[in-house]
Amino acid sequence: SNDQVRRAGDDLADYLSQVSGVTIELTSDTSHHPLIKIGQYYKANMNLLESNTVAYWVDADEVIISGGSDQSITNSVYAFLENEIGVEFLAPDAEFIPTFKKGIPLPSNLAYTYSPPIDVRTVHSELFYSNPEFANKRRVSSKGFPGYAEGARVHTFHRFVPAADYYKSHPEYFALRNGKRITTQLCLTNEAVLEIVKSRVGDLIKSDPNAKVISVSQDDNTQYCQCDQCEAIHTREESPAGSMINFVNEVASAFPDIRISTLAYQYTRKAPEHIRPATNVIVTLCSIECDRSAPINENCKAFTDDLVAWSNITLNIRIWDYTTQFTNFLAPFPNIRTLKANIELFVRNNAKWIFEQHSRNPSELFELRSYVLAQLLWDPSQDLDSLITRFTNAYYEEAGVKVQDYITSVHDAMEQDSNFFLFLYGDPAQGFDTWLSRDQLTYYDGLFDDAEELVGDKPDIVDRIRAARLSVDFAILEYGRKEFSSDNPIGDLPLLDRLKRFNNTTSEQGITAMNEIRLTVEEYVASYLAGIERSKVSNLAQGGEVTLLTKPKKYANEDPQTLTDGALGGLNFYSNWLGFEGEHAEAVIDLGSIKAVSKSTTAFLQVTNHIVFFPKKVTFYGSEDGVNYKLLGEVDNRTPLDASSKINDIQFFELEFKESKLRYIKVKGESLLKAPDWHNASGLPAWIFIDELMVS
Repeated sequence: SNDQVRRAGDDLADYLSQVSGVTIELTSDTSHHPLIKIGQYYKANMNLLESNTVAYWVDADEVIISGGSDQSITNSVYAFLENEIGVEFLAPDAEFIPTFKKGIPLPSNLAYTYSPPIDVRTVHSELFYSNPEFANKRRVSSKGFPGYAEGARVHTFHRFVPAADYYKSHPEYFALRNGKRITTQLCLTNEAVLEIVKSRVGDLIKSDPNAKVISVSQDDNTQYCQCDQCEAIHTREESPAGSMINFVNEVASAFPDIRISTLAYQYTRKAPEHIRPATNVIVTLCSIECDRSAPINENCKAFTDDLVAWSNITLNIRIWDYTTQFTNFLAPFPNIRTLKANIELFVRNNAKWIFEQHSRNPSELFELRSYVLAQLLWDPSQDLDSLITRFTNAYYEEAGVKVQDYITSVHDAMEQDSNFFLFLYGDPAQGFDTWLSRDQLTYYDGLFDDAEELVGDKPDIVDRIRAARLSVDFAILEYGRKEFSSDNPIGDLPLLDRLKRFNNTTSEQGITAMNEIRLTVEEYVASYLAGIERSKVSNLAQGGEVTLLTKPKKYANEDPQTLTDGALGGLNFYSNWLGFEGEHAEAVIDLGSIKAVSKSTTAFLQVTNHIVFFPKKVTFYGSEDGVNYKLLGEVDNRTPLDASSKINDIQFFELEFKESKLRYIKVKGESLLKAPDWHNASGLPAWIFIDELMVS
């Protein structure tokens, strides 16, 4: 009678009709045999099924498909189709359905019972969120936060106590840092804050009476309160999680029938020494800092230790894991071999809720990753290589072997660099000397050429291969930034043609997002084309010796010659940018001899969520002898920083001046030095990133 179970029954009848060639209908009439029964049935000597248990068996001339709840009965239907019939649910628009000419073979002693170790299984993928029927087939949630109150899912402090409403009149409600109250986090020992949060939670329960979980959790920054009262708890508990759990327990005690979720994230990840979470508090551990080049229990010992410590003090553990590169969704990210081991680690430590934060939007091998993660959340004991083979052979057909060769080779190459840190916020440029070298990229590109040839005139499969090779195309495009003028492209495609294919494929696949900070494919392509055009401009400074007057802290090997090497930075700070933290960027370029100069330009990067801001202004100076400089002019930032500033952008600071005879050009980018008060990194040192200096 349940609609969900009825839909699963309709699906069962439909798939069995397709595989057998015999029309099968769903009916409530049980007078005919043989029968397939769907419902809450029990075998002889079977104890009552647990709510999450799936079961099916053969009983004489009947197949019984059962479960401990409506959801589990639904899960049983799709598990039966997958395990016994061989149906593969690959993507919302892609399935493999076998055919049987002489009936469907089922052993007479068939009996299957399974209780998945994870109760709430979520893969953060649009394939499931936009397609609830497909999510059911893959036995994962179709919502990111099932059961949570709307508007109270994560990072809720600023929602409960908005700075706009309270900061001016009650600054003491907010975090004390270096003697100043700032709006980054709440003061968790302030009784008025506790009462406000309790009131807001009560309002949410009234407005959403079906909600089972409400998040009371820190905002997404590390600027927690260090007032005397909060610090006393942090000291006693040997972790800032002490004030968090103390506060959340107080909220939870007021709402015993609701589960209160909070985060063990960044500064709160270490478990408190003495205080224990209340029985209706869910602790969500987040693995954001971990190196993804190997399993967490090998490469992220600190997280593993924290997980074990929390599992010793609470059974209510939720995992927030991360499985993609958020700075570059479409980049190669060889972490697939870690997925099984990580999920097994979580299960060993009481995790009953697991949220695998994939990119939500399409990313490298999006369909395969969504499939593998769903399979492993359902049954972590499955063999990873077998899952990959099953998917690639069914989804890419004849080309599956080549796609699997790519997966194998890119993982093998990355693993050969034992010091490589595969980071969620990394960039392909970090691998250009090893696993994404010119030779390796050429090899990967060739595998996808072979894949396209193998499928011949199957346009749908070619489209899938083109989508899979987007990561290699993207990595080659990024590698090509340092050789825009080269006549020796990687693979058979010149950069402009590869960019065109990249643009066409993303358009055909409906892919619009490049990263989590809303950089679009359209913006990326436009920026790339602008870089190519800029590289064609004659530059008197190219190859000129650079002397840095302030010291860079990161990237481009901190090499001064980055500013005149002809390699142009893109929209991520890892490649071809010099970064200066908490100070101005100042450099002198030697043109080699006195030359007639009338224009000077340099580029700066902005990535606001990483505290990378445009300079307030850029000042240019010129000199004949390198000792006596004259002011050539200043260029102000055209888009001064505020809360609405574009998150990810490049700005060219260009100065035209009266033609002068000069040998030396000095450029100074004036940094903000610190993040402003309204920023979530308030008071922390600001970065300034500078790229190529161009002179004409």
